[in-house]
Amino acid sequence: QVQLVESGGGSVQAGGSLRLSCAASGYTYSRNCMGWFRQAPGKQREGVAAIDTLSKTTTYAASVKGRFTISQDNAKNTVYLQMNSLKPEDTAVYYCAATPPRFWGCGFVQNEYNSWGQGTQVTVSS
Repeated sequence: QVQLVESGGGSVQAGGSLRLSCAASGYTYSRNCMGWFRQAPGKQREGVAAIDTLSKTTTYAASVKGRFTISQDNAKNTVYLQMNSLKPEDTAVYYCAATPPRFWGCGFVQNEYNSWGQGTQVTVSS
């Protein structure tokens, strides 16, 4: 059974940085997608960043492009989300998610992701 555990959330002032981690266990796929999603109060959950674990190709939402970076450490089976130049509108619960094995590009179609973490809170104050 796939397990995803996020960490690294917290409170920061606008302009600051945080790094989220997602430790994965319970599976070994040669290729799948790992994604970060977020849900702000009163809003729908939205995709933030995704990475193809074989090609390392990344995808970003327009709202975070140039500020956030998704990366992975295969040896640690961990995916990271480095968040710089944080804004109050980045405040949300951030979720890590994984797809089953796949051989095409990674995006933000949520029902393609069948494993989800419990979420970690990120709060950015102005």
